[in-house]
Amino acid sequence: MEHATTDRDGPEARAHRTKFRTHFDFIICGAGSSGSVVAARLAQDKNVQVLLIEAGGDDNAPSISDPAQWPLNLGSSHDWAFEGEPSPHLNGRRLPLNMGKVLGGGSSINVMVWARGHKADWDYFADETGDPDWGYDSILNYYRRIEDWQGKADPTRRGAGGPVYVAQPHSPQPLAEITVDAAKDLGIAKFESANGEMMEGDGGAAIAELRIRDNKRQSIFRSYTQPIMSQPNLTVLTGALVTRIIFSGKTAVGVEAMVGDKILRVGADREVVLSLGAVHTPKVLMQSGIGPANELRRHGIPIVQGLPGVGENHQDHIAFGCTWEYLKPQLVGGGGCEAVLYAKSDARLPAPDMVQCQLEFAVPPPPEVGLQAPEHGWTMFAGLAQPKSRGCVRLSGPQPNDPIIVTPNSLSDPQDMDTAFRTIELCRELGNSDRFRSLIKREVIPAIRDRASMENFIRNSAVTYWHQSCTAKMGRDAMSVVDSRLRVYGVKNLRIADASVMPRIPVGNLMAPCVVVGERAADMLKADNGISS
Repeated sequence: MEHATTDRDGPEARAHRTKFRTHFDFIICGAGSSGSVVAARLAQDKNVQVLLIEAGGDDNAPSISDPAQWPLNLGSSHDWAFEGEPSPHLNGRRLPLNMGKVLGGGSSINVMVWARGHKADWDYFADETGDPDWGYDSILNYYRRIEDWQGKADPTRRGAGGPVYVAQPHSPQPLAEITVDAAKDLGIAKFESANGEMMEGDGGAAIAELRIRDNKRQSIFRSYTQPIMSQPNLTVLTGALVTRIIFSGKTAVGVEAMVGDKILRVGADREVVLSLGAVHTPKVLMQSGIGPANELRRHGIPIVQGLPGVGENHQDHIAFGCTWEYLKPQLVGGGGCEAVLYAKSDARLPAPDMVQCQLEFAVPPPPEVGLQAPEHGWTMFAGLAQPKSRGCVRLSGPQPNDPIIVTPNSLSDPQDMDTAFRTIELCRELGNSDRFRSLIKREVIPAIRDRASMENFIRNSAVTYWHQSCTAKMGRDAMSVVDSRLRVYGVKNLRIADASVMPRIPVGNLMAPCVVVGERAADMLKADNGISS
């Protein structure tokens, strides 16, 4: 393995850089939940040279491996720590937009929930692209390949023996069990699994499925790429910020990256794949000359291919923390999230539009809420699973170090405010039910009743699940950036494989759908380049 980081490295790392190859068959930019998969699958053919580039460093930190320490990664060197622009819909607040900057990307700093998306999500992807291989029936084949599911066998929907270990906690805390039973009392079906049948209908409640094994986090990088790091045909380069795609005419032939204060140029003899996430993928596209023509001209960037959809259609799951005080301190299991709930605000909807994720500790609300979390308590994040609001990503300048401008526009669509009221109402009905009397002393947040105060609470308390997506969507309309095979329109040998390509945000957490995107991308790359599986 070749490995380079920054000029702060010792002589050994700098020596590695002097022997670094100048050309590879494939360059994968970003070692997150999609890029790690693409690189590992391509490298299965020992005759193919693969470079995987990551801006962050290695993942050898207790805050990553220990599931209980994940909050320590937020705002750390493992986090890009983006912020949204001040929003009138959030009473002028900026949303913290955390995103992994480390091997494994978000899968190394997230809450480890494995959520596969709803059947309606995948069927929508198929409709938007005109490609049935993105539909639910096809995607089930991928999940069977991906998973090493530790629960009750379900050969139709679940996989065994795949690279991704998925398990429910062996002994969920009482709070998690009570939450699922309380939801059942409210008419929300109880399921043995949060994936599979539960996500083919109206939703339900279940004990969460997690990426934790032997009390250690299982990142996607660790599951796919780490086991083959010794292969000479796979090179992993850390501490390298991809800044530009190199083109010959309209054909991608390599990338530029900043390694410390040096510019590294590397050639790709076959294809370049961007897996940088919903912020940096559109940034690199635009700074390489691919994007809205007016935006590129404004910054003096020569246009390679005008694509108005680059940076548009930004989507994210928004949530509102409702918190209760315990009668006495309770233990926290795993990363603290052991129960999930999906429900519809309107029975006529094709899929749940409300998602609730429980944390077994009290999460401090944004300071604008004006309330303090109890020392001992728990928080349910009542969220929007299918938000209607759309934001955008814009350049502040043409240089690699010019910060990106993210405008989420959360709660700008009135339908989202209506659903926010409903999801909080459901959450409070759940948390204040008789089932919790043995554990709960009182509701602490929001603890308000009138509608005007609740609307203010919603705008002040809104946070995200860190599921930024959809900024380089696949599809067939004028705002689409990639086709059904993830190829960027108007150029050659350039694909995107990350949450950017999703036409709309799926129901639930994005790690599992991003793995599917990575697997699909790898299959397409192999097929189109004559590579054996």
